[in-house]
Amino acid sequence: MAERSNMHSYLDWTKQRIDEMDAALASLEAKAHDLGADSRAKAKQFLATLKKQRDEFEAQAKVQAEAGEVTLRASKAQLEAKWEMFEGELKAYFAMLGQQIDHHQATFQDVAAAQAKAWHETTDRLHAEAKQAAATQQAAIEAAVKQLKADAALAQARLQKMQEAGSESWMALSAALADSRKAFEQASQQAWDALKRANQPRP
Repeated sequence: MAERSNMHSYLDWTKQRIDEMDAALASLEAKAHDLGADSRAKAKQFLATLKKQRDEFEAQAKVQAEAGEVTLRASKAQLEAKWEMFEGELKAYFAMLGQQIDHHQATFQDVAAAQAKAWHETTDRLHAEAKQAAATQQAAIEAAVKQLKADAALAQARLQKMQEAGSESWMALSAALADSRKAFEQASQQAWDALKRANQPRP
């Protein structure tokens, strides 16, 4: 069960990152049509790089998930480096665009929606796992799921508040997304750990 818990947490983490990359790319592609010719040409180059980084991230995540528990820690560090490259390229993209707040806000909204989806999917997976647990452990598992939902609501409220501010720079919006991402990772790990503990045989 320990291995399953760690694998679930790893899969949640990688899926959230891939979903965020997909959301950012879709948003940028949709907004690229609004750019002038020069900016559109530059945007096309950035988008090609971002797509390549996203595809490399997904390919490596799949290989490493198949390799199993032993490689998870090292592989997560490697994927984190790839994620940081993607984020760096995204920041460079917005720096190239300058103060086009509508682009910032649209991408922020789409990535925030991808994060919300990740929270809900993790909660659903925990519920499915909980059904297989012993009846005596249901209270502990339900408490873990309840905490995950509460953490998700808090993170989404913070993102909503930032979105309503309306004129934030991409750096500020990106920092808010990073805080929410970190909260998701911690909450997900805690929830899967609680499920693992609930399923451990009692002495």
